Amino acid sequence: MKNKRKVLSCLIILLTGVIYFAVHAQQKNDTQRADFSGVWKSKESISMGGNIVCSFDSGDRMLANFMKISQQENALNIEISSSFPGTAPVAGKETLTFDGKESQINHGPERGKKFSVKWSADGQTMTVNSTVHLMIASPYKVNSHEQMIVYVTEVWKLSNDGKSISVQAKAKSDSLGEERFWTTVFDKAN
Repeated sequence: MKNKRKVLSCLIILLTGVIYFAVHAQQKNDTQRADFSGVWKSKESISMGGNIVCSFDSGDRMLANFMKISQQENALNIEISSSFPGTAPVAGKETLTFDGKESQINHGPERGKKFSVKWSADGQTMTVNSTVHLMIASPYKVNSHEQMIVYVTEVWKLSNDGKSISVQAKAKSDSLGEERFWTTVFDKAN
């Protein structure tokens, strides 16, 4: 009888250990994401650094040199005011969702952008991939426009001290045939 109790006790302890380690191994490793919340200012907008300002509309995040960001668990809300030089500022708001699904903003007929957001495995960088659709004047033709598509990748990284955001950007257009790279730094204003 004593041997059966010992064997049963050992089996219970062994089974408890196996279940504990199996459950523990399946738990997600919660990484702490960088928090971009705050008010941020830059000397120039993201698009000006790459000289692709023609690719965006007033009120677009890419033209802003001022951003107010609030970050939730599943999204980043960005309020901006932006414009082309010499024009009145236009307020804009973008929500970057972390679900990996594509979002879309329309700026009129055949103008706008589609974008998606992805976090790095360590939660310290955020990548925004955008496809921008716009109509540009056709060279050597009066009142004629053609579709242009620009592919933009932005990698956002918060500095270790949390006082700046660097946005490394890359843009390519099949129409222009060249790829451009640049970095824009936003400093915390509050």
